[in-house]
Amino acid sequence: MQQLNLTEGTIWKTLVRFSLPVVLSSLLQSAYSLVDLILAGQFIGKSGMSAITNSGQVILLLTQVIMGITMGANVLIGQYYGAKDNESRAQTNRTLFSMSMIFGLVTAALLFLWGKSLLRLLGAPALEEATNYMRICALGLLPVFGYNAMSAMIRGVGNSKQPLYFISVTAGVNLVLDLIFMGLLGWGVSGAAWATVIAQSLSFLIALVYTVGQKELYAISLKNLTIHGDKLRAMLKLGIPSAVQMTLVGISWLTMTFLINYYGVEASAASGISAKIKDLAQLFTIAMASATSTMVAQCLGAEQFERARSAVHIAMRVTLGVALFSITLVELFAPSFVSIFGQDAQTSALAVLNLRIEIMAQVFYAIFMIYNSLAIGAGHTTFALLSSIMNSIVARLILALVLDHYFGLVGIFWACMIAPAASVPLGYFYERSGVWRRSLANEGLKT
Repeated sequence: MQQLNLTEGTIWKTLVRFSLPVVLSSLLQSAYSLVDLILAGQFIGKSGMSAITNSGQVILLLTQVIMGITMGANVLIGQYYGAKDNESRAQTNRTLFSMSMIFGLVTAALLFLWGKSLLRLLGAPALEEATNYMRICALGLLPVFGYNAMSAMIRGVGNSKQPLYFISVTAGVNLVLDLIFMGLLGWGVSGAAWATVIAQSLSFLIALVYTVGQKELYAISLKNLTIHGDKLRAMLKLGIPSAVQMTLVGISWLTMTFLINYYGVEASAASGISAKIKDLAQLFTIAMASATSTMVAQCLGAEQFERARSAVHIAMRVTLGVALFSITLVELFAPSFVSIFGQDAQTSALAVLNLRIEIMAQVFYAIFMIYNSLAIGAGHTTFALLSSIMNSIVARLILALVLDHYFGLVGIFWACMIAPAASVPLGYFYERSGVWRRSLANEGLKT
């Protein structure tokens, strides 16, 4: 049996057992873009890396919308599972999957038509290469949206292993296709994009076969795709703040990309290298936060409030320990990590400088993201939105504009390092307030 009831057992053992597959899944999923960038550095050069970095930021912004919606659905699914309300959970699954398919088609069409205009606004140095990469990747948005929806369903019932199996297969496919398309055939950034789209489509198809085959558990059937109005309203009520939150974070990083692009293709490529390494270091925190929000949702659905609080405290201690280890590792070996991308001396030096400054922010992320997972699991997604506004808009943008003016490119790096600290006190006071002590499933918000 793959499902795990997170309301039972020793908290730290249950949390670790559930979160480790999530960490590994996130690691493998990030390998898509990381491998693209590394091989682009080897086979194409800094223009290809800049193209992937700029178009990747736009694609990430759009996919974060559906990730926010699926986050709201995951809260509902987890709480219904904890409350043993199988019918409401089945209706939420069908609604989530149907909505994700519609959003995927619409978003893919919009990105294909207007992607080049967005890249122009960003001042992308390698515009044509970035446009080609983006238009091909637009074809993969439907499977990306569908896969995220099914992952929310699967993890909502405590099954974190199955998505890991899906990603393990497709990460290997992506690597092989990158080597063939970019290395052997010389297709450039188009080859990187096609490798990613094919791998994403494969993960979607595998997940679809699995969930349809487990009809009694997930209630998904291609012949019965329906949208239940009450579940859609509940999902959007929880998911829209999360979607707005992720969109604001994406816009904030797009603004950073715009400011950095002003300093040329070397700075743009260096930012892309640094971002990939930072993202890798942050994967554990993100995965632990996701696992914690699911555990909190199930515990609140079962009205086990103290267990939910204990899960948050344990998760935070673990993420802080990993964050400090990651910071030490990066500070010591930053030049070695950057050298993997094979760039010229100027680009590499900028990437090392960026990395050594921004990696220190992992301590702040390890704290406030776990606090946010408590709010998300409780259905207070608006709190997570306000927290992101504080660090992404109020802190990061203002600091970046001010420090860029006085210190140039290095000032932008420092702004990105300091900004997440703004959300730490908000999370502390939220947890202490106790307002998260509620169960959506038992309050009647399912209607």
